[in-house]
Amino acid sequence: MKILVINCGSSSLKYQLIDMEKEAVLAKGLCERIGIDGSKLTHKAEGKEDFVNETPMPDHSVAVKLVFDALTDSAHGVVQSVDEISAIGHRVLHGGTKFTESIVVTDEVKKVIRECFDLGPLHNPANLMGIEACEKVVPGKKNVAVFDTTFGMGLPEKAYYYAIPTEYYEKYGIRRYGFHGTSHAFVSKETIRFGQLDPEKARVIVCHLGNGASISASIGGRAVDTSMGLTPLEGLIMGTRSGDIDAAVVQYIANHENKTVDEVLNILNKKSGVLGMSGVSSDFRDVENAAREGNHMAEVALDAFRYRVAKYIGAYAAAMNGVDAIAFTAGVGENDKVTRKLVCEQYLSFLGVKIDDERNNVRGEERLISADDSSVKVFLIPTNEELAIARDTLRLI
Repeated sequence: MKILVINCGSSSLKYQLIDMEKEAVLAKGLCERIGIDGSKLTHKAEGKEDFVNETPMPDHSVAVKLVFDALTDSAHGVVQSVDEISAIGHRVLHGGTKFTESIVVTDEVKKVIRECFDLGPLHNPANLMGIEACEKVVPGKKNVAVFDTTFGMGLPEKAYYYAIPTEYYEKYGIRRYGFHGTSHAFVSKETIRFGQLDPEKARVIVCHLGNGASISASIGGRAVDTSMGLTPLEGLIMGTRSGDIDAAVVQYIANHENKTVDEVLNILNKKSGVLGMSGVSSDFRDVENAAREGNHMAEVALDAFRYRVAKYIGAYAAAMNGVDAIAFTAGVGENDKVTRKLVCEQYLSFLGVKIDDERNNVRGEERLISADDSSVKVFLIPTNEELAIARDTLRLI
């Protein structure tokens, strides 16, 4: 059985076609600049030459049509007909309080996704466009919505309620949802499997560290807490996001800079984080290079990022009354051995965490990186959100 996984942005569409019998990627690609001049599709298929199609894509329906054309193309494709594709799994950012699990798309599901536009203004509209484009191009094919908030919907009340009047939860669903949920769910379970931990009781902290970053705590793969909140702005310092901040800062900047709340939130989302602190870049590699060259604020930004990661790990170890494993994943987590080592050795020795330098000298590979005498196992576990979406899609159909 073959599942197509689609992740739509406002002007982009990423896809993978996965053979679920072997959980192998048959083809993957990216449509860029949808609705913008210079749009193109880049298609990579197993055993075939890469294929680039530079052609206008006025909307997502045209992009989806080009994806199916590429998948079935005699020279570059991997299936003879769309009939070989059993279903389409879609990453959807926000399901609000209505959906706690992935679900087969219906008119009611689309209605809820639309109702959550204000909770996920950058992602939900694009995610819905992808679903409706697939319905138009391949009518009758089952679509499954896999929500980024599903993992966080399992949080206990003490973790998801904000200490504000409960009427705002009842009226507007204001609570901690958490994001990167598909990644956290996948990596926490994979850590248990790879580390041969107790599948029911293992206490796992997952550090999803990239341009967007978040940390989760889970017991037996079930969410206990997560660092992102109502939106992805809360929690860790990120590439351009501020992370945790005194709410009064918004009012203070707005009053002193004559800005609206929306304008200040735009600053906190897009101009803050390591970009705002360092004044260099939102790319951690650029900031690291600047720090090596003596840029003091670049060094401060990196120190602050690692410090915040360690604080959350410490807090979640307390929340679970201990921790059996810590897993690093995503762009920085999978590729930056220095960050992994410094987070663990500068701050977590009180937990008995010890890193083995030889084991830690690795990128993007499933690996135990802690020393044999470490009290807590530390792993590098590459995330695979597309496979997680495909698995949920297969289960539902």
